[in-house]
Amino acid sequence: MEYRNIVLLKEGKVAVLTISRPKALNALNSETLKELDLAIDEIAKDDEIYAVILTGEGKAFVAGADITEMKDLDVMSGRKFGILGNKVFRKLETLEKPIIAAVNGFALGGGCELSMACDIRIASSKAKFGQPEVGLGITPGFGGTQRLTRLVGLGMAKELIYTAKIIGAEEALRIGLVNKVFEPENLLAEAKVLANTIAAQAPIAVSFCKAAINKGIQIDIDTALSYESELFGECFSTEDQKNGMIAFVQKTEKCFMNK
Repeated sequence: MEYRNIVLLKEGKVAVLTISRPKALNALNSETLKELDLAIDEIAKDDEIYAVILTGEGKAFVAGADITEMKDLDVMSGRKFGILGNKVFRKLETLEKPIIAAVNGFALGGGCELSMACDIRIASSKAKFGQPEVGLGITPGFGGTQRLTRLVGLGMAKELIYTAKIIGAEEALRIGLVNKVFEPENLLAEAKVLANTIAAQAPIAVSFCKAAINKGIQIDIDTALSYESELFGECFSTEDQKNGMIAFVQKTEKCFMNK
């Protein structure tokens, strides 16, 4: 389908999803969030897509939620806007296919929250991260209080959120918010290398790993291990497991079928 605020392209087994509102620094308004919701559904239904790259057009990843829309909200409409953002980001987070955020510039507020809903974050050396909402008289509304804490720890999350501090890519790397930092001109190419490396693995096994990790951090270890065992067993019903192990034993090329 056609989108006004995003661009969705396929390159082999990898989808590249770009937030495209460069004049607004890719700020997230309601229309963009709804288009992102539709794009996630489109990606989920496409069995030929094994991995996703999410990035922004121009000098920003996403500079935040759109303040020009938010400034006139009241309590009820503000809550609805927050619910919309959280619903879309949670759908992104629980998408069975792995998602790499290629953070090319500003990732502030809703942009930082969007990156944290992805599985892996890599950043341009010029990227900036932060949850500066308290400086605008609001809290993070799209999951920032929850995901930042899970990624960088309680104390660091509270410091960043309470102070509205904006940090650079190297500091984000140091605290564990991003996995790697690259020069701007190399970022997308490196994201594609990573995405294609993931896409070359057994897709069902990768999706099961994502499910086990995401669910496991929210439950006790014994329940998590039981869930892992269930998924491990389910792998043996797939063609990917048969093909992968036969190829390993016979030293032939692997051929994964996503079945």
